[in-house]
Amino acid sequence: MDTKHTVKLGSTGPEVFRLGLGCMGMSGMYGAADEAESLRTIHAALERGVTLLDTGDFYGMGHNELLVGRAIAGRREKVQLSVKFGAMRGPDGSWGGMDLRPVAVKNFAAYSLKRLGVDVIDIYRPARLDPNVPIEETVGAIAELVKAGYVRHIALSEVGAETVRRAQRVHPIVDVQLEYSLASRGPETSLFPALRELGVGATLYGVLSRGLLTGSKPTGAGDFRAHLPRFSGEHRATNEASVQALHRFAQERGLSPAQLAIAWVLARQPGFVPIIGARRVAQFEDALAALARPLSREDVSALESLVAFTGERYGAEQMHMLDSERP
Repeated sequence: MDTKHTVKLGSTGPEVFRLGLGCMGMSGMYGAADEAESLRTIHAALERGVTLLDTGDFYGMGHNELLVGRAIAGRREKVQLSVKFGAMRGPDGSWGGMDLRPVAVKNFAAYSLKRLGVDVIDIYRPARLDPNVPIEETVGAIAELVKAGYVRHIALSEVGAETVRRAQRVHPIVDVQLEYSLASRGPETSLFPALRELGVGATLYGVLSRGLLTGSKPTGAGDFRAHLPRFSGEHRATNEASVQALHRFAQERGLSPAQLAIAWVLARQPGFVPIIGARRVAQFEDALAALARPLSREDVSALESLVAFTGERYGAEQMHMLDSERP
């Protein structure tokens, strides 16, 4: 591993490459994906030093884990697998809430291990909170998997500081996965300071705001972005002006919009790990180049003064599920 570009996940977690690869988009969440190109992208990332692959057992109803399992066959020693679990899906792709009962935790893990083709999951995390199950019970069940050798580290996703504190009393938490970008800066106020106080890291997804910052637009009904506030209605026109300003700023500095957005996250949160949702080799290579083009403090301030994004990350029902958004 290139130690110049590594960071430790919290005080108790592993060393990982400075950028992680998010694999969700390889299983249809943003419209059809090319499976062969997805495999090439994962292989390219591993060859360039990326170690952390982020997936979820509900991405494509198991498809993503099967894909990742194929990609890492024969390469397991190069990979740290971060797996989210707990979301219930229907055959039609519908959402059925969260199930984080201890018996369900172990059931989800058993299927993930089989689909991924591995003996142990490096980082295991519930994707959201289950309002019917105390976090202590869920983390306790994962801790039993750690003791049994099926999981190495426990992490969380989209939770607030008090939930992290409660979880930490049961077992060390290595990181919390959160959405963070120029368009999603909520964690800066109180959550990031709390994580640093607790010795917990963060893996940051949505650093391109699902393509908003690069000018990408929903491709059709199968693209879930079509239902997100930032991509529709009055917010779409408002945000387009900020996107254009960001693109001009990037061009003036010889950066692609994606490189600028990633470099901003790296500059703002140097101890945390951006997760890049590249689906193609060219996208990944473009993103990786951001590591060699750090932003100055002046550039960070100038960029922030140019943009102002509006609209929530999700619709009202999904926002209500986010413990990380509560005061």
